[in-house]
Amino acid sequence: MDIEKTINASRGVKTIYLAGGCFWGAEKYLSLIPGVVATEVGYANGRTECPTYEEVCRKNTGHAETVKVFYDPDQVSLKFLLEVFYDAIDPLSLNRQGNDVGTQYRTGIYYVDEEDMAVIEGSLDELQQKYNRPLAIEALQLQNYYPAEEYHQKYLSKNPGGYCHISEAKFEKARSASPR
Repeated sequence: MDIEKTINASRGVKTIYLAGGCFWGAEKYLSLIPGVVATEVGYANGRTECPTYEEVCRKNTGHAETVKVFYDPDQVSLKFLLEVFYDAIDPLSLNRQGNDVGTQYRTGIYYVDEEDMAVIEGSLDELQQKYNRPLAIEALQLQNYYPAEEYHQKYLSKNPGGYCHISEAKFEKARSASPR
């Protein structure tokens, strides 16, 4: 699947990579946010090339289940996108979201545009002020990313009763999020 072709290389579309537990629910959640143009699930910032789901789950590859998010900054800012993302995760949980446990379920923000780092750091500083314990969200430059197998793409759309650590109420909240 070539997601860049899906969005027709739209001018002005930006990309951010967000890891927040199982990528099935994170993908659906993020795809509902107004201003998100397209999403794709995959594996990021690991030690191996072209990992499979089985390898990521059982072979200590170091990859995080991640959602590649294409968004239109004229419709939604990165700051707002991150705020909505934070609402779907437990920002204090290390290597875990919901019932999913392991380093592949760690929470992370991976950027490709250096200019995004200031926005990311500012949003994390703001989020940290709400908690007395340190956040468990890594913010790093994207080192590598490999699309997941086709059966993982839009998984919850293909399997409406599939497992998800994000509640239906959160999906509805994402759908109605107002970036302006």
